[in-house]
Amino acid sequence: MSHIAVVGGGQAGFSVVSKLRSIGYEGRITLICEEPEFPYQRPPLSKKYLLGELGRDRLMFRPPSYYSENGIDVLSGQACRRIDADRHTLTVGDSEIHFDKLVLATGSIARNLPASMTGGMQGIYTVRTVANVDEMTPEFAEGKSLLVVGGGYIGLEAASAAMQRGMKVTIVEIAGRILQRVAAPETSEEIGTLHRCHGVELLEGVGLKELSGKERVESAHLTDGREIQVDIVIAGIGIVPATALAETAGLEVENGIRTDLQGRTSLPSIWAAGDCASFPWKNGRIRLESVQNALDQAELVAENLIGAEKDYRPTPWFWSDQYDAKLQIAGIGSGYDSIVTRRAGNSKSVSYWYYGQGKLLAVDAINDPRSYMVGKRLLETGKSADPEIVTNTGMNLKVLLKAR
Repeated sequence: MSHIAVVGGGQAGFSVVSKLRSIGYEGRITLICEEPEFPYQRPPLSKKYLLGELGRDRLMFRPPSYYSENGIDVLSGQACRRIDADRHTLTVGDSEIHFDKLVLATGSIARNLPASMTGGMQGIYTVRTVANVDEMTPEFAEGKSLLVVGGGYIGLEAASAAMQRGMKVTIVEIAGRILQRVAAPETSEEIGTLHRCHGVELLEGVGLKELSGKERVESAHLTDGREIQVDIVIAGIGIVPATALAETAGLEVENGIRTDLQGRTSLPSIWAAGDCASFPWKNGRIRLESVQNALDQAELVAENLIGAEKDYRPTPWFWSDQYDAKLQIAGIGSGYDSIVTRRAGNSKSVSYWYYGQGKLLAVDAINDPRSYMVGKRLLETGKSADPEIVTNTGMNLKVLLKAR
């Protein structure tokens, strides 16, 4: 009986094993999870789970019984320490496991603040695992002061949750604006205004110089010379692909584990999917940090493991919930040369349409699900969008879908 092993218990790892069973694979499946948990969702960690609005059981993709009922062996709380590609074996804990095919869905790792800056003090967190959030949740209390280092999605979502708890929140972003790496200035400005309107002190172009305190963090010294008192610090300074296991096995790594369009790595019988994988995209390569990618790429890899030979050509999409606002993004806006804005009067609904050489590249929609859905459909079908129609709020955007 053939054996497919999957390393990684996140969205991608779960999606591989569940897809394999749903399409009729009858061989042995082993899912290796380093965390002592069954696979669970990560997006709610910085939102509803942090606020206590979503219980731990509802984080799980499936109850434990699902795995036993579907013949999926789950090794939780056990790290894969070594891959021997020649012998087709994994070292997990003190055991050696033979595989016929292997999928690496190792995900990504949160960047930590430098040890020289934190000095081993308590009260400094990242938001990556359920254990991270369980540890910090008791500290999320009314009146406490939170410093968020980094103006990316995770930091902004944590700031939103903290404000809803009645905390005092300061965000510092060393770049000139929040979301600078992933969004146009218009989107950054809209989200920045949202946070300031809710009482967040948002400092752009300002970084963290050092933290001070005794056993716990007590104050933060910023690069503009000011000092602020803090009770808690969250580092939202990005993530890096978890490639150490792949590198020691001799796989090619290029901003993630290098794969072809079908998910194969540089070594036979080993595949990769999710945050840890980079794949061909247009004239280069890309690595996507999103639920969409972890789900769709992993399911495609599962099909290819049993011979489908399908290429992965996604239309990326992302989302972020902050306060009562929902930001939905379709496409990748890199390389844009113009932005078209659609907003009706003083409406809280707005969308930004990215164009490159006259072609639609992406849409950022804030409280505007119609623009998001139309933009996403246009990108999926390879159509563009007439900017004059986009800006005409009196016209139904669905006419764009009918255009040739």
